[in-house]
Amino acid sequence: MSMLKLSWKYLLAKPWNTALNILLLALGLSIITVLILIQDQFQNKMNRDAAGIDLVIGAKGSPLQLVLSAVYHIDFPTGNIPLDEARAMSRNRLIKKAIPLALGDNYEGFRIVGTNLDYLDLYETDFSSGDAWKQAFEVVLGSEVAEKTGFGVGDTFVGSHGIAAASHEHDEHPYQVVGILSPTDRVVDQLILTSVESVWYAHDEAHDHDKMEQEVAKTGFPEATEDEGRELTTLLIQYRNPIAAVQLPRLVNSRSSMQAASPSFEISRLFELLGVGISLVQGLALIIVLIAGLGIFIALYNSLKERKYDLAVMRAIGASKEQLFILIILEGILLTFLGAVAGLGIGHFFLYILVMLNEQGALSGLRADVFLNQEWWILAYALVVGVVASLIPAWNAYRADIANQLTK
Repeated sequence: MSMLKLSWKYLLAKPWNTALNILLLALGLSIITVLILIQDQFQNKMNRDAAGIDLVIGAKGSPLQLVLSAVYHIDFPTGNIPLDEARAMSRNRLIKKAIPLALGDNYEGFRIVGTNLDYLDLYETDFSSGDAWKQAFEVVLGSEVAEKTGFGVGDTFVGSHGIAAASHEHDEHPYQVVGILSPTDRVVDQLILTSVESVWYAHDEAHDHDKMEQEVAKTGFPEATEDEGRELTTLLIQYRNPIAAVQLPRLVNSRSSMQAASPSFEISRLFELLGVGISLVQGLALIIVLIAGLGIFIALYNSLKERKYDLAVMRAIGASKEQLFILIILEGILLTFLGAVAGLGIGHFFLYILVMLNEQGALSGLRADVFLNQEWWILAYALVVGVVASLIPAWNAYRADIANQLTK
């Protein structure tokens, strides 16, 4: 019988102790796995969604809230800004492009975003079917929205007031699906896109059908008279030159009723704040792993006491000291290897459950079937714990006095 099979047989001799040690190690490693998966994918997702957006301009309030609501669509907007003031700001020589957004409605939790065709260009989208909107109340669905609602080109639905689901419905004017986007693995997959005019008209008390039949603005800002008092929610800004990063935020914050927030700065600050909590949880997980290593050491040490006669017999029939040493080391490695594999599996499964429960939240778009290079280090770390935990029992087996044990 090989040393590996013999080590496995010894572990199976005490199944409950073996299972407990494997489970304890798996729990610690699963926590580390989930944190690594979320941190890596969430950071990459945030960076992808903010690519091409240098600045966000909106109503005064929390800069982080402004960025989360306008770029990632995972928070409530800070308010609205006047259309004329937003249009005047967009003409600043430091601004290359300003993309207007009008928020405030949803369909079953999916946000309806009023904007122009520049927003589609920003995320480099393609159409899997249909085309972009041309008139009011025509919408384009992100790939995830189309998949989860089952809508196709030509279908209609009624939007609801507010960002969250289960709110008052705007049943006077249903939206018609005219296009469905191909998957981009970015935030646009979870949005319902339409014109700014559509969002305006949906909230008008008096419904002017003549306006609704006219073509909407494809780029730039929609037209509106001063007496209408139209508003936007935010502007997504692209700088014309590097100097704009220094001058434009200060200009907006000090000389207007609006505020400017940099997505890169706010998200870096967010990750810095989250990093403290992640480090604490990782520290807790490492403590659990160390406790599991201590449990493996105790299990092997106690098992060695019970097997002294068996090991002496093995020596008597020809086994060397080195083989006994390797036998105990293999038991520790087997325990930690099984615990590591179980921990990685539990971690991926737990992330899968989290994503299912947050289909429209901050964790939406994360994947549980992704294997990162850092997970190889988790496996290596577990094996090191197993070797270290089994060193002392293995050394005792190496130094065992055969004659004394056989005499007893």
